[in-house]
Amino acid sequence: MTVAAAPLLQGLRAVATARVTARHLLVPPLRPVVTKPARCDRQRIDDPATHFRVMEMVMRTYNILLSAMAALAALAGVVPCGATTVAGTRADSLELNKSITRKVYEEGLSQGRFEVPYTTDFVGHGGRNTFTHTDGMAEAKGWRKAFPDLNITIEKQVAEQDLVAVHWTARGTNTGAGNGLPATGRAVEITGTTLFRMDDGRIAEEWTCANSLGLMKQLGLLPPPAAAPASSTSASAPAR
Repeated sequence: MTVAAAPLLQGLRAVATARVTARHLLVPPLRPVVTKPARCDRQRIDDPATHFRVMEMVMRTYNILLSAMAALAALAGVVPCGATTVAGTRADSLELNKSITRKVYEEGLSQGRFEVPYTTDFVGHGGRNTFTHTDGMAEAKGWRKAFPDLNITIEKQVAEQDLVAVHWTARGTNTGAGNGLPATGRAVEITGTTLFRMDDGRIAEEWTCANSLGLMKQLGLLPPPAAAPASSTSASAPAR
């Protein structure tokens, strides 16, 4: 390269540098594009009709979920913890009352294990008469003596608030003496219904209705029916 050409090259380089600098000044460098979230349409959300539709959809979904949970619980036989009946009685309290009254028959009268809790002021009703807990226990043990193989089956049981109704069937063979009955050796089967009133896990009151007439008939202890009085058939003499 000649000495005369050196200034020419330096001038070309200066012009090129000036052009690049000018282009950067006129066209700014590219920057990354930042996407901003779309702004909510406050006009539509604040609209009462829109609010109503949204709340209606939420409540409908909530009801569907509750119905599905209740259906699953019913199919599984599960009572939700702390659930209450319409009257406000806890479901677990109703089940406790039913289990206590079942023991009267399944453990007491059927097995001779009288461990059911009663209140101190218990009152029993049998027809027009009333009896105490002591009297009731004596009668129950008397049935066990008269029917050593006594077995009572619970047919129906319904509980509501503090009441439990039990429909039962009693079967046994009268091979012993008890409650004023002699040993007849006969097998019997009778039905009855008892209504219990519960108080804090104890039996406070009881109403019992049983087929006592059927029991006596099956044992052959009913007195024979009275003979019908003979009617007078004497004919009056014809008038002359």
